[in-house]
Amino acid sequence: MPFAVYVLGLAVFAQGTSEFMLSGLVSAIAADLDVSLFAAGLLTSAFAVGMVVGAPLTALLCRSRPRRRALLLFLAVFVAVHVVGALTPHYEVLLATRFVAALANAGFWAVALTTAVSLVPERSAGRATAVVVGGVTVACVVGVPAGAVLGEQWGWRSAFWAVAAVSLPAALAILRGVPGDRRGRAAGADAGADAGADAGADAGAGGGVLAAAPAGGPVDVPARVSVRDELRVLTGAGLRPTLLVMALVQGATFCAFSYLEPLLTRESGLDAVWVPVALALFGAGAFLGVTAAGRLAAGPRPVVVIACGMAALTLGWCVLALAAGSPVAALALVALLGMFAFGTGTALITRVLTSASGAPTLAGAFCTAAFNLGAAVGPWAGGLALDAGFGYRAPVWVSALLMGLALLAAGARRARSGLGPGRRASEAA
Repeated sequence: MPFAVYVLGLAVFAQGTSEFMLSGLVSAIAADLDVSLFAAGLLTSAFAVGMVVGAPLTALLCRSRPRRRALLLFLAVFVAVHVVGALTPHYEVLLATRFVAALANAGFWAVALTTAVSLVPERSAGRATAVVVGGVTVACVVGVPAGAVLGEQWGWRSAFWAVAAVSLPAALAILRGVPGDRRGRAAGADAGADAGADAGADAGAGGGVLAAAPAGGPVDVPARVSVRDELRVLTGAGLRPTLLVMALVQGATFCAFSYLEPLLTRESGLDAVWVPVALALFGAGAFLGVTAAGRLAAGPRPVVVIACGMAALTLGWCVLALAAGSPVAALALVALLGMFAFGTGTALITRVLTSASGAPTLAGAFCTAAFNLGAAVGPWAGGLALDAGFGYRAPVWVSALLMGLALLAAGARRARSGLGPGRRASEAA
């Protein structure tokens, strides 16, 4: 795996910490800014809305720009708005910074996903995706619990300062590790070859538009795919259901995760010091899920992997809602659900990227938009259930409902296709 792919994962770690850390800070932010838990939860939704809007927009703006320059620009904006967020005493300003931070994060993700896949041969696309998405899981294991500890000891603003500080070495690593032009590694080149070899071409997800060449040899850069052609690929009947399912799965994940801290402290009876532990358990499970999905999604039956993960998530959210009163059961389920949530999400991302070779610029953007559409709707729906007085377990039940809808959407697509269980996964969902 080229070093540049791991560099992208490092940068995603810093940004993933920001995206997820509010789950451990929601009560502190609500108390400090004198707003409700629902309003504090909307900070997560604002971030997700920014990702939905920003992913396709920034991808289009960056079509003709060098990837390294674009990645550095997005990361600089991300750092700046976290400094503003750490300083502001106003909820409205903090809400706006979350939206702008998400725009920068969306642009980064859109470029990073396609860059990572372009740097490896097609057979390694799942592993490259897992490395980049793995930055988020490492953030869940290390960054998010650390943010909760900082928030407990020195206030929630210290977590924002920490994210800004961690982003700086990531920027230096990108400057040194990511190629400065828009070319990637040729699909036929050995992924383990010299990481500095300039043997790629402008790439689509899954390497579908890469021109193969001998390792280290010259490669002709193919003609750029038009935006209209890319949109035709991504809005076709084959990919729309997968993107919808991805949004519903992530909606379920973010719905429960955004209100995990009040669930554990007010339903499970755990002390606040256990919140970072729970977040670390979720992250550890997520890391295992992403690692496994990076390999299984490239196997002969990726749809089976996705279907099993979705079924396990539906059951798991129901069990957590019922067993939240038991601290031991709640902690164990948090780890297990982290594994299935991120494993299934990674498999869905890989499926879109490898199925959309005709959309080299926008495939990553559409993945990011679908992922964060769910991340916007989930906390909002969970917050409505909380505000309606249904209790702190209500967001978990909403997560189970969203997973049920995801299963229905996947089943309806399969029924319409009329495919048997033995057909290839690439034709099935």
